[in-house]
Amino acid sequence: MAQKKMILDLDTGIDDAMAIAYAVADPDVDLIGIIGSYGNVYVEDGVQNSLKILELLGATDVPVYQGLSHSSESDHFDRMPVSAQIHGENGIGDVQLPDPKRQPEKGDAIDFFIDAVKKYGKNLILVPTGPLTNLDAAIKKAPEITKEIGNITIMGGAVTVPGNVTNVAEANIQQDATAADHVFRKAPLTQVGLDVTLRTLLTYKETQQWRDLHTKSGEAFADIVDYYIKAYEVTSPDLHGCALHDPFAVGVAINPGFVQTIGLNMYVTTDEKYYGRTTGDPARLDDPNTNVKVAVNADVDAYLKAFMEHLTGLFSKN
Repeated sequence: MAQKKMILDLDTGIDDAMAIAYAVADPDVDLIGIIGSYGNVYVEDGVQNSLKILELLGATDVPVYQGLSHSSESDHFDRMPVSAQIHGENGIGDVQLPDPKRQPEKGDAIDFFIDAVKKYGKNLILVPTGPLTNLDAAIKKAPEITKEIGNITIMGGAVTVPGNVTNVAEANIQQDATAADHVFRKAPLTQVGLDVTLRTLLTYKETQQWRDLHTKSGEAFADIVDYYIKAYEVTSPDLHGCALHDPFAVGVAINPGFVQTIGLNMYVTTDEKYYGRTTGDPARLDDPNTNVKVAVNADVDAYLKAFMEHLTGLFSKN
């Protein structure tokens, strides 16, 4: 089977770092680039984190572009204090990795993505695991790409469970609900939200397996993810582990069989009371042609098996 081309659109914190590792490790994927976003960290820091993680994993051939630095609704971005609490001040569990040798690309991130759609078409997968600002900008610039791209799988939103920023809003959507609303109305996509990501949990048992490899990447990722698990002990003590939000979206983008979905026509509410809520669009509920596949159930055991095989195999080599 020919490899699928993949672009990740990341605000590189801890689970984004695991998403990069999953994409690098999967033999069915050719990771052709990363676009940086804001969210867990400022965009410049996220780009540096992506470059550091790629270097740690021996994947220095992957270019990293700096995307948009703030939402479509504002002229700046303020990092939420809870982001530093969960991901560390530097975004990767306050683990210090060497400065990357490779620099960010000088080209425009939005043009890079549009050009990739034109080149690879249905063979291209985009996985946004941060705000949808970059994707929205690309669709506005080249609306036809929504019909040309093969697969958009986002980590974001919540339909059957409460949000994690407000009672109705998940963090990635809440960062730029206006952009998310445009994307949800215009693009065919799979939504991998809190409905399923909160079921995919990692514990100290798994990070110890990485530590026991005695490799640079295994020990670094064990330290990074242990920080994340400790943060979850404070923010979500009932989960007994950390959620694999972003790497699960990458896994589903490659293997849709990891989830069960329902088809919906959706929108994102932008009013003050329910800002960032992902829900069915009342104006299109009777339209039989739906553009969003909402993941509502997950084959957790199968995914966690694949996740550990992917990352442990990769860490054993680096």
